Amino acid sequence: MAREILILRRLNHPNIIKLDSLITSETSHNLYLVFEYMEHDLKGLASNPAIKFSEPQLKCYMQQLLSGLDHCHSHGVIHRDIKGSNILIDNNNVLKIADFGLASFFDPHHSIPLTSRVVTLWYRPPELLLGANHYGVAVDLWSTGCILGELYSGRPILPGKTEVEQIHRIFKLCGSPSDDYWMKLRLPLSTVFKSPHHYKRCIADTFKDYPHAAVKLIETLLSIDPTHRGTAAAALKSEFFTLEPLPCDPSSLPKYSPGKEIDTKLRDEEKRRQCYAGDREKKIDSRVRQVSRAHVTSTDNIGSKTSMQQVQQYSFTKNQSEVSNSHREYVSKQLIYLPKHSEDAKETENNLSGHIHRRTLHIGPLVHVSSDWATGGNKIDDEPLISHRIDHMKLSRLIASKTQV
Repeated sequence: MAREILILRRLNHPNIIKLDSLITSETSHNLYLVFEYMEHDLKGLASNPAIKFSEPQLKCYMQQLLSGLDHCHSHGVIHRDIKGSNILIDNNNVLKIADFGLASFFDPHHSIPLTSRVVTLWYRPPELLLGANHYGVAVDLWSTGCILGELYSGRPILPGKTEVEQIHRIFKLCGSPSDDYWMKLRLPLSTVFKSPHHYKRCIADTFKDYPHAAVKLIETLLSIDPTHRGTAAAALKSEFFTLEPLPCDPSSLPKYSPGKEIDTKLRDEEKRRQCYAGDREKKIDSRVRQVSRAHVTSTDNIGSKTSMQQVQQYSFTKNQSEVSNSHREYVSKQLIYLPKHSEDAKETENNLSGHIHRRTLHIGPLVHVSSDWATGGNKIDDEPLISHRIDHMKLSRLIASKTQV
């Protein structure tokens, strides 16, 4: 945190978040950093299906991002975690780079070892995945290229799940490194990740539907060799920003309701939960109908007294596990109807209700056909629900038969 504070106090630019103050807690002795409030982040806006960026708007955001990075790099700071959720936007559409927790000082004339365990996986350059500990501003430019591709395609362009998958995704899109690359950088993990298959570079084909100037800038920023990515200042002078349509003024852009990456995650999670719950309910309904038809058929064929007693005993066992409800319930995957109370059996019910509560027989999953099925039925903190509705006529016969025995 001390390094983050020093870096933030060194930087002063319209496109870099400002540290307003520091607050200490008297009880916990913690130190809190207070920043200016920003209503949005780029990830939340870009992933909102209701928002479509125009070409001038997209260029406006990228111009501000590269301007902020140019200021950082010219003051000896590399961010090392450029991604959509760390790029904040206020209601005036002014973009600011935030979260300098992984940022570090660097000197291009005096290289010192740095950790390679930085940058979020989807935006991490190949040299860091291969274990490089001497690097510079090129790591931020690679992440910027990923952001530019994501804004055009509407989704992350390199969404690897592991470091191994990530490096192979990079090679498939950007091409396998040449032998000179391996010899020049001498990366610690080069022998581990070096693929026997040689991939051709296909960035132009992947983004062929987008403007030529944009594809050309992506090609530069996503160069496998970090020395070929150029600088933020050079990117600002590229054709992407000089050809029509030109970047618009931030004040001319529309205002959006507050939205951040966490809102996108919650929205996606709710959508997945609803889809999963709907599929589960359809499967449950189908299984219950099949079992119900089979149960009705088998009951019609029962004619003997012995068989009836067995059915009564089975019904008594089921009733102990039923959920108290005046409507139809799905119990043990069978559709059953809860019987009404019998006035002449209330005394028997009262005598047995305590015993039923003390010892509950569970003969299968007890669930309502509702969204709770998606979470596994009853919640952990739910109290056990035992039905008090018992078939008293069948119960009386059962008790009588047991007494005679």
